[in-house]
Amino acid sequence: MNGFLLSRADRTLRTCGSRDQYRGIDAAAEALARRAVPLVVGALPFDPADPAALTAPETMHRTAGPWQPGAAPALPEARIVDRLPSPDEHRARVARLVTRLRSGELDKVVAARSVLLEADAPVPPWSLLARLVLQDPAGNGFGVDLSPAGGRYVGRSLVGASPELLLRRTGREVECFPLAGTAPRHADPAADRAEGEALLASDKNRAEHAFVTDWIRDALAPVCTELTVPDAPRLISTRQVWHLATPIRGVLREPAPSALDLARLLHPTPAVGGTPFDAALAAIRDTEEPRGFYGGAVGWCDADGDGEWVVAIRCAEVDADGLRLQAWAGGGIVAASDPDAELAETSTKLGTLLGALGVNTHG
Repeated sequence: MNGFLLSRADRTLRTCGSRDQYRGIDAAAEALARRAVPLVVGALPFDPADPAALTAPETMHRTAGPWQPGAAPALPEARIVDRLPSPDEHRARVARLVTRLRSGELDKVVAARSVLLEADAPVPPWSLLARLVLQDPAGNGFGVDLSPAGGRYVGRSLVGASPELLLRRTGREVECFPLAGTAPRHADPAADRAEGEALLASDKNRAEHAFVTDWIRDALAPVCTELTVPDAPRLISTRQVWHLATPIRGVLREPAPSALDLARLLHPTPAVGGTPFDAALAAIRDTEEPRGFYGGAVGWCDADGDGEWVVAIRCAEVDADGLRLQAWAGGGIVAASDPDAELAETSTKLGTLLGALGVNTHG
């Protein structure tokens, strides 16, 4: 994938080329601060200890509204060839995490799994991204060249359609839109409406959501003069799921941290990691295969400090040859979580990526 694209309901940023690359946030932030480059785009990994994939592009193009790729391109046949871990092992991992949660070691932790796919012919990342954007009601989508991270990421792309805004900074204003708490959609309108209402009334899901909003409030409070966090979440939906969501808005203190600095401050939130942060991250490192850039952040920051970052969910890494892909999904685990329900949730979330590929969504 030569370039970067972030499509949102109200605007799209697309870039091409590379005048510089950065594996660390510090180097990218320093280049922006001294205005050596006008813009940095790319992806942050889930684990802060891993290298980032950040680029100062040669050209950029901004348009209003979501990306308009035209007709949905055809994609080659693809199939699931492996699951990491197996469904049974994912259930067992969730059960072990619930035991740790009930002991008081953790308040919340996100358990993720992935599926490996093989295609009959190369899957062009831009074509997959086009299908994801076209099937998303809000036109959400992102595509990132992961080569700046080096090693196994050279030539790889990260492609997805995230509904979750980590942050947007415009001048001194900052906004976040965290999602936590999920329920499946239904074809029958009455059943679908009842599912959403049940999610909004669920004590378990509201508690899970509160861990995220409380964490963001605590992280932003020291850098904001004003901060508004609603007392209760609201419902939003994608084609596959209902989510609990909370719009958070603040006014930054001077000197205002840049969007890249804010991404480093906020990422990863308990929506993809857990809380307490260190204990949750240690549990994920101990129990899961490496997540790479799944659960990370994708976005941009300009030399004025403005920018936008989304949480890297509903996504897949595409190998350099386009023949192999790895797609992830996760779910927040709390003391009241049920392993069967958590497995079903990840299968539903995988439907975003697998559906774009025409693969059975019960992955």
